Amino acid sequence: MPSLSIFGVTGLPEVTPGDDLATMIHAAAAEQGDPLLDGDIVIVTSKIVSKAEGCTVELVDVEPSPFAATWAAKWDKDPRVVEVVLRESKRVIRQIGPVLITETHHGFCCANSGVDQSSSGAAGRILTLPKDPDASCRQQRVVFADLGVDVAVIMSDTFGRPWREGQTDIAIGVAGINPLLSYIGQKDPHGHEFHVQEICTADELAGAGELVKGNTSRVPVAVVRGFEWERDDDASMAPVLRDSERDLFR
Repeated sequence: MPSLSIFGVTGLPEVTPGDDLATMIHAAAAEQGDPLLDGDIVIVTSKIVSKAEGCTVELVDVEPSPFAATWAAKWDKDPRVVEVVLRESKRVIRQIGPVLITETHHGFCCANSGVDQSSSGAAGRILTLPKDPDASCRQQRVVFADLGVDVAVIMSDTFGRPWREGQTDIAIGVAGINPLLSYIGQKDPHGHEFHVQEICTADELAGAGELVKGNTSRVPVAVVRGFEWERDDDASMAPVLRDSERDLFR
């Protein structure tokens, strides 16, 4: 693997409920002169998947709970947004200043349950994470295959880290590609055997895709070309999610 190429897919319109993202991405890549090829990895921002799948909430329809209203007043937050954050969570892990660290129903630990107000498509509207990111990626991969290309699909979202400043894109859904690359049992050139070394390649690919997407560029899809990956039709994010007994922060 001497080199990789990463490029954004431009020209996608504002996504609306019911849109066929895979077909739109396939057409847009061809239109810009970068048609998808077998072996490509398509990295799709979760936000457009949420829009296509109707994972939106109109704040006018939200009735805040007493807890949401009290906590929002303390930190000058919109109580309706706080209520949606709570509804999208399995549990609240930490309350740190104005940030709620939650565990989503998917098992992701993140700020505010992944609820997003930016670029939601309308004022007073917020986006929630797709209900089943792996299933969404699998469906997109099937459509890409029907269109004649064998690609892996990764759904990305921006997460913070508890031990470093700054955010990075990570994978929240995969299809066709194992999210982990294990070195356990292998030896380095000096004979040292790896016991714990396991790379989350899905996260690294998602982060690489963010370099050509960005938050304000209106480029919600990236393609990584030249990365050697082993096809896995049963792949999911399940192996990446650490259970609470092994989590140092829960």
